[in-house]
Amino acid sequence: MILGGLAAVVVIAVITTAVLVTKKLTGRKQVNPADVKVPEYVKVDLLTPNKYSRPQTPLEKVNGIVVHYVANPCSTALENRNYFEGLKDQTGSKTTSASSHFVIGLEGEVVQCIPLDEVAYASNNRNSDTISIECCHPDETGKFYDSTYQTLVNLCAYLCVEFDLKPDDIIRHYDVTGKICPKYFVDHPEEWETFHKDVKNAIRILKK
Repeated sequence: MILGGLAAVVVIAVITTAVLVTKKLTGRKQVNPADVKVPEYVKVDLLTPNKYSRPQTPLEKVNGIVVHYVANPCSTALENRNYFEGLKDQTGSKTTSASSHFVIGLEGEVVQCIPLDEVAYASNNRNSDTISIECCHPDETGKFYDSTYQTLVNLCAYLCVEFDLKPDDIIRHYDVTGKICPKYFVDHPEEWETFHKDVKNAIRILKK
């Protein structure tokens, strides 16, 4: 019994040390994505599990948020969600894999497609450690309506607080692969800097 008790203490000590070391190395705590709830304004409409858009691969850690644009002007959040859903019905040798955790619509509405503790097919080699957000836009410039932009700021700030992230942990798809996405923020890097500042202010408000 004594040996068993000592072994348990050693295991707990090792786990505690590992957590502390991880926090020291990353500068933040590691949060289990399964423990994070989405905001009340998010409509949860999860995709049907399938290998093309919701493979149910566990997302064990979140080190960042990746912002995208849908590249389909005037399409809605629900239409983009349904596009991801339809990928499950693909046949033949040429198939597409795509999805996103969230889609923000033209009026600022948000649809959740993938649970926070599952991988989405959105950000290439960063799928394994990031949350993805697709944003709808009215025209080819890729500029978001104010309603979409403000929701993006609020959602990113919320996720930063929940996952102990900083505004600099929010990146563009462009920063991962060089793809021109989200187009407006790639074409106007100064607006991307402004976005980071707006998220920082929103985080400050949430933490009050």
